[in-house]
Amino acid sequence: MTSLIPPGCPTVLTEDDRTGTSVETLRRAFMDNLFFVQGRFPEVATKNDHYLALAYTVRDRLLLRWLNSAKTYRDQFSRTVCYLSAEFLLGPHLGNNLINLGLYDAVAEAMQQTGLDLNVLLDQEEEPGLGNGGLGRLAACYMDSLATLEIPAIGYGIRYEYGIFDQEIRDGWQVEITDKWLRYGNPWEIARPEITLPVKFGGSTYSYTDDQGRYRVVWQPHQMVQGIAYDTPILGYKVNTANLLRLWRAEAIESFDFQAFNTGDYYGAVNEKIASENITKVLYPNDEQLQGKELRLMQQYFLCSCALQDMIRLYLQCSSDLTRFHHKFTVQLNDTHPAISVAELMRLLVDEHLLPWDTAWDITRQTFAYTNHTLLPEALEKWPLPLFGSLLPRHLQIIYEINQRFLDQVRLAYPGDQERLARLSIIDESECRYVRMANLACVGSHAINGVAALHSELLKQTVLRDFYELTPEKFSNKTNGVTPRRWMVLSNPGLTRLISNHIGEDWIKHLDQLRRLEPLAEDAGFAAEWHAVKHKNKVRLAEYIQQRVGISVDPSSIFDILVKRIHEYKRQHLCVLNIITLYQRLKDHPNLDITPHTFIFGGKAAPGYYKAKLIIKLINSVAEVVNTDPTVADRLKVVFLPDYNVTCGQRVYPAADLSEQISTAGYEASGTGNMKFALNGALTIGTLDGANVEIREEVGAENFFLFGNTVEQLQEIWRNGYRPWEIANNNPMLKRVLDLISCGHFSHGDTELFRPIVEHLWQNDRYCLLADYQSYVDCQEQATRLYRDQKQWVKMSILNVARMGKFSSDRAIREYCEDIWRVQPVHVPLADTSYIAQ
Repeated sequence: MTSLIPPGCPTVLTEDDRTGTSVETLRRAFMDNLFFVQGRFPEVATKNDHYLALAYTVRDRLLLRWLNSAKTYRDQFSRTVCYLSAEFLLGPHLGNNLINLGLYDAVAEAMQQTGLDLNVLLDQEEEPGLGNGGLGRLAACYMDSLATLEIPAIGYGIRYEYGIFDQEIRDGWQVEITDKWLRYGNPWEIARPEITLPVKFGGSTYSYTDDQGRYRVVWQPHQMVQGIAYDTPILGYKVNTANLLRLWRAEAIESFDFQAFNTGDYYGAVNEKIASENITKVLYPNDEQLQGKELRLMQQYFLCSCALQDMIRLYLQCSSDLTRFHHKFTVQLNDTHPAISVAELMRLLVDEHLLPWDTAWDITRQTFAYTNHTLLPEALEKWPLPLFGSLLPRHLQIIYEINQRFLDQVRLAYPGDQERLARLSIIDESECRYVRMANLACVGSHAINGVAALHSELLKQTVLRDFYELTPEKFSNKTNGVTPRRWMVLSNPGLTRLISNHIGEDWIKHLDQLRRLEPLAEDAGFAAEWHAVKHKNKVRLAEYIQQRVGISVDPSSIFDILVKRIHEYKRQHLCVLNIITLYQRLKDHPNLDITPHTFIFGGKAAPGYYKAKLIIKLINSVAEVVNTDPTVADRLKVVFLPDYNVTCGQRVYPAADLSEQISTAGYEASGTGNMKFALNGALTIGTLDGANVEIREEVGAENFFLFGNTVEQLQEIWRNGYRPWEIANNNPMLKRVLDLISCGHFSHGDTELFRPIVEHLWQNDRYCLLADYQSYVDCQEQATRLYRDQKQWVKMSILNVARMGKFSSDRAIREYCEDIWRVQPVHVPLADTSYIAQ
């Protein structure tokens, strides 16, 4: 009988091909998945077929660890961290999983033997756009560290069908394109249609007393949807622990109205399906309109209700005593997006499981901890009372009850202080009444933390001052961190090899061991290798820039990089003012000897944030003029990289010479891009804002380019009456720069295009660009002069990396475990593969 299996596709050997790690076994398993999963033979397989076959090959090895982890946690009833986040900006899975499995080199060899290039397959992966920026990326780093430290954990989020938009640049403007990240499927997730949970919206409530004399409230919703679970394993680095990321998709209870269809109402037949699935269609709908606000609140409640119902479901599989729920689960609220969880857990415990109010409240407060990520009062979420009450009527009742009991305690602590009472209230009773989600999170949590030392102190002094004065014991600082697995080992393999060749590989899990590099900063041979690695990374980025946007840049120039979400307080336009200053100097003095300078920008503006979009247009308009002016030649280049994401970041961070961290002091909670840059050998130019303060303390003031006013100095400036127009009029170069923008030099003569930016700087300048302009320009000159002394620059680069051990997400997670979560590591033994077959 003729075999139907093409040559090179062997029969399945379950134990070897599912779990083996030799090059031959990996090659054989890949071919098997190409044939039996993708249904392709090699001659007709596409790049995507090859990628998916490899992804399933790697996933098999994850699942062995994942199932053993789940079984271990269940058998031991392990205390588990539940991380609730509206965003999980994971980045591509394949490369990270290969690193954590320790299989990167073996798989590269297996692919080479098959005639394929692993790098091509890595580039084929569609990045899950399930986050907007730092908040979602932090959640991803923390999931990596939780698994690496062998901490039982579940991440709960939303499976957005369309994630953060893809960004195109047309005529210098940002254009948002739908992010169809699921169009080719997602091999890393497993659908769990049997884990389906109901979520209610709208309607009304009624109360009664049951036959045991208990006061009961029943919520009769207007709409019900169901949440479907999708599970993704998150593997730790070279451990057996693989934790669970569970994302929820909304679906109609009844997707098709057969009666409506039969009567010719074809649209009505699927109305319920459309309305329900809209909840998880897109990450962060534009909430300028009421409909957008309603959808965003629905998203947040949907996530929280699914997550908490799921936790209770898991808990009841092992115990019927819900009074110990907080001993099994500790829940971290990643900002205010999941703050409605406080009211939802109370509803589930009191209404669904009939616990007394006081017992339920004690459980709730001991379950939740709250991380604050902003000092901007306008960024602390508030929901209009009519909207909140119409969508979540039972929760509004619960919040009123929580608030009343809480304010009674406040009155005892501060008799007669009505102003403090009003500030602490969960309900904002001003002209437009709101539910304050940050206040709800603070009242309903046993711990509150900021994400950098400065941020945590400013929280106590500003937006959460009243809560700090009432319950100071709740507050602590947990400075953010990043995972070195993705942001060094995967994205910067040359630097990783160089470091590991000299100090071993333990630093990858114990980042403080980078301190052992310090003596090598004086070693000429090591410095030469270090410089060679950086140059190679810059060449790689230069090639990417040429390919992506068609701009040729010189890898020997200083790569000065500012990549992050576009926002006025992050001050991308301050960097633009400096670029125009340099440009003007070169125009005035064509033979001026300056350090060749390449400015690289990247980042997305929120779709409804016009001023941020105008900043992107300004960057591209300046680039258009500067890059084509023969007077400037190759001494000054400006690049805007479109669609900046995790994948792009893995190219950018290793190539940076100078890291721009120039936000107005007192506005950035922490930042993690500053950490990624410094870990990859970039020197920082920045203000004393967010984690910059701690980075400077760690690496040394002499290895950090500091400029700008401090928080205290800015407060004094505003107290004395800030007059930005006076600063501009008294600084001839600054005035020339602003006039050059105003006169249309960068807008083809259009004097109106950038008027909103210039007028704001002249008249208001909320983020103090003009106050910091001269300090920034002077600091830039200092940095570029020093760059000419490559021996000194490389030494500073080495010392930066050597002293960045504090900024590992592993350190941050250890602090959360010790101070807030009270969770211990659980070692996962890897069962013999015969266990899987039984």
